[in-house]
Amino acid sequence: MADPHGKTEKPPVQTPLLVSNENQNNTNISHQHQQQRGEEENDGTPLDQILQRLENFLTFLGFNQTSWLRFSLSWIAFLLIGVLLPVLVLELTNCSGCEAYQIKDFELDIVASQACLAAVSLLCLSHNLRKYGIRRFLFVDRHSGYMLRFRDDYIKEISGSLRLLVLWALPCFLLKLVREIMRMVFVDHDSWWLSIAILLALVISWTYVSTISLSASILFHLVCHLQVIHFEDYGKLLERESDVLVFIEEHIRLRYHLSKISHRFRIFLVLQFLVVTASQFVTLFQVTGYGGIITLVNGGDFAVSSIVQVVGIILCLHAATRISHRAQAIASIASRWHAMLTCSSDTSQHRSSNGVGSLEAVHALNSLAVNYSESDLESLDYIAMPTNTQLASYLSSYHRRQAFVMYLQANPGGITIFGWTVDRGLINTIFFIELTLITFLLGKTIIFTSE
Repeated sequence: MADPHGKTEKPPVQTPLLVSNENQNNTNISHQHQQQRGEEENDGTPLDQILQRLENFLTFLGFNQTSWLRFSLSWIAFLLIGVLLPVLVLELTNCSGCEAYQIKDFELDIVASQACLAAVSLLCLSHNLRKYGIRRFLFVDRHSGYMLRFRDDYIKEISGSLRLLVLWALPCFLLKLVREIMRMVFVDHDSWWLSIAILLALVISWTYVSTISLSASILFHLVCHLQVIHFEDYGKLLERESDVLVFIEEHIRLRYHLSKISHRFRIFLVLQFLVVTASQFVTLFQVTGYGGIITLVNGGDFAVSSIVQVVGIILCLHAATRISHRAQAIASIASRWHAMLTCSSDTSQHRSSNGVGSLEAVHALNSLAVNYSESDLESLDYIAMPTNTQLASYLSSYHRRQAFVMYLQANPGGITIFGWTVDRGLINTIFFIELTLITFLLGKTIIFTSE
């Protein structure tokens, strides 16, 4: 549209579905989004910068395999650094009569388990990153219409995930370094230069494969936490919207994203669980079957590698259960909202002669706010009643809300692995299966003899 001065007005930026019905703020929102879009067109917005740093870090680890050259180089580097280098170093440090400081069978089992877990992580995530790219992989692409609204939240979650990676990788690295220094002191070599070279080679190899496996778990953790932002905003949607169709369409979009995440990560989660389980049972079998004395020097790598593997599993399960329970809690939110709105409507109809009393009752219900408790997997406590509901036809509105609640109860959503929802029930099942297998293995390896 042209104004009297001959200037053309830019078309308004499309706003997300969650704010499409806020007519009173359309002018301000459109102006704000136009300003943010102008910032996005410039080079180096904060979100672009942190995404670029994340992509560069993943490229350094070998996850970015967009071409055959990068694919070949990443896997060659993985085989050389993660597999061949530690095996060759262990062959060089093979000595007779030093089982008190180094057990070759233990070392080879640890190298094999770490290499398998890193290979699974590299294979699964590089395929998804090559297919979708970092923005579509994290669901923060600018074409979705939500990046402008949640840009600060995205930056906070991505920065927090990078700090979480450092928080877990750094202590494990220090433990590994201390253990290798202790072994270098006790195991004699021809020269100190050879001892230092062996120490650096083992530490670099372990750090490389451990960072790959931890980064894969952190990426899954990040994807789930980015979706938690949308589910929290969906709970707040009931405060400002009254159209049930808007609720259903937005919930369909959220469930579609969860379905895509489950489909992309299900192979990785299954293989990670199998590799870690097999590695832990091999560790338990080796430790219980060894006849000598196991110390921190000759068996310390078992503890360090187990910490890395178990931390990766815990990060994945925590993220999956959090988003699953947040998605399942939406039905409880909607049911409470429906009940409060129905009771408020009945009160307003029966007190039509007392308008002030009705308004006071509505405002008392509207004073409840959304409160997300940080305990018990982010359980929901309260839900506020919408303030802009216009009950033109009470019976028709009641049936629409009832249909919406029934839809949510029949479609809870969550992270699934081949149909199994990752929630408390699945975690309890996994725990008891693992406990049964450990008990069986201990019964086969530990034998008490009476003299």
